[in-house]
Amino acid sequence: MDAEAQENFRDFVESRSSALLKTAVLLSGGDRHAGEDLLQNALIKAAGRWHRIEEPEAYVRQILYRQQVSRWRLKWPRRELSVPEPLENPARHGTDDGPGAADLRIVMRAALARLTARQRTVLVLRYFEDLPEADVARILGCSVGTVRSTTHRSLARLRELAPELAALGPADAEHQPSRDYSTVEVRP
Repeated sequence: MDAEAQENFRDFVESRSSALLKTAVLLSGGDRHAGEDLLQNALIKAAGRWHRIEEPEAYVRQILYRQQVSRWRLKWPRRELSVPEPLENPARHGTDDGPGAADLRIVMRAALARLTARQRTVLVLRYFEDLPEADVARILGCSVGTVRSTTHRSLARLRELAPELAALGPADAEHQPSRDYSTVEVRP
């Protein structure tokens, strides 16, 4: 790598590493050390091909996803991660980043850590990265139907592991406002 490419790579790592680390930590179930390892390996791979990469962030994210998929496809026994018990008080919902938001992050991280790596990866790609189902299917090398069913099962398991999150979801059907289907007069 020449001096200019090396400088570009350093600038990229300095500017985007914190956002990429957040994704890597989420993909690894909240384990910061595993997330750092995941990101470090992705950056090493990107550095080797830096002169050919047109969109560096997309390329590094693709490496993160694929490495995580490779990890959960391995048949080796997985290390068990112990997590604290869910909090007694349900998390407040609001726009502030106060104690309620911190409680929510703790509960969410603990629940995500208890999902399988495949479930966690699908949820991170769908909801944290906000990718459409077709893109998630392409990244994971599976069908859109598999993404849909895995998402459905993962969300059900997440609700089971962290019932405190239900307060943040849509209200019951009986509590939702009824729709008015009466005719409306439209004048030209």
